[in-house]
Amino acid sequence: QVQLVESGGGLVQPGGSLRLSCTASSSLFRLYVMGWYRQAPGKQREYVAGISTDGSTNYRDSVKGRFTISRDNAKKTLYLQMNSLKPEDTAVYYCTPIRTLRGDSTGSWGQGTQVTVSS
Repeated sequence: QVQLVESGGGLVQPGGSLRLSCTASSSLFRLYVMGWYRQAPGKQREYVAGISTDGSTNYRDSVKGRFTISRDNAKKTLYLQMNSLKPEDTAVYYCTPIRTLRGDSTGSWGQGTQVTVSS
């Protein structure tokens, strides 16, 4: 099972930006379809974005045009650039290998990184 470490979260004002990173332990990272999920207090974990091995991407509607998912296979790292942040983006963000670009985590999760959007 791949080990994942997320980082880059923090407190940001509405309209601000953050870049999240997720570093994987496995050299097979380049073969994984990868995704970002988030979980807000009292809510279910939800799919945010995914990226395939060929760079194809998919986003939930509420983040389209604001978030960009990318990957660096040489560094075994997944990124999520988040711009124009809104208070409703506040959540713990997790990365995970996914089975398709519609989501469906394989069940390997990191510890998550907290993103708080507040003035």
